[in-house]
Amino acid sequence: MRFHPRLPNDTATLLLLASFIIVLVGLSHGTHDAASQHIEAISAIASVFLLGVYAVWVIGYLRDGRAEHRPEAGADGAREGLPFAGAVALLALGGVGSAFVSDWFVSALRPSIDQLGVSEQFAGLVVVAIAGNAVENVAGIVLASKGQADLAISVVKNSVAQIAAFLFPALVLVSLLLSSHLTFGIAPVYVGALFLTAISVWQITTDGNATAFEGWALIAAYAVLATFTLYE
Repeated sequence: MRFHPRLPNDTATLLLLASFIIVLVGLSHGTHDAASQHIEAISAIASVFLLGVYAVWVIGYLRDGRAEHRPEAGADGAREGLPFAGAVALLALGGVGSAFVSDWFVSALRPSIDQLGVSEQFAGLVVVAIAGNAVENVAGIVLASKGQADLAISVVKNSVAQIAAFLFPALVLVSLLLSSHLTFGIAPVYVGALFLTAISVWQITTDGNATAFEGWALIAAYAVLATFTLYE
């Protein structure tokens, strides 16, 4: 499968930046250096920079005036598609709806987790991840099978970059208004897994060419991580 490398490279850069922050926080926390006493402040400052980089990335794509990214003109000369404000409103409503559905899904999953005896990490990284991303994963496969490789890569990778470079830092900043503060500090095994995943995705997509071998390699990496979470 061949595709234009610009978007995959940009999203890989966002993932590597988020991983850079998480790895530094994890190393600081693990070594108990002086900075480890200020993880909350460091996470808040890093979130601002990460959101700033994300904003620059998004604005650059919104201003991209290349013809291939513009809606096709209709028979009467009018361009088809939603106006920008309408698209943003629908996106916001979709995000709020997804948040409620995710909360209901996790709550409904709790009895099954307790009955089966699986760890919360396995439920989150396997059960919830596969179910929550089912639509975009199927869409990516269908688009790729139709030869729309660029759109398939965009559907799959953009959601990952948006979680890492937008939602995560945004939640860190919002949590400052609450009693419990979120940080970029996570368990060491997941720090390593996230960083290695970001490198793997960058290495596989940077050349604008994807093979079945590379796909199976990513699936194997995910299966190994799922095995780790099963025994957590």
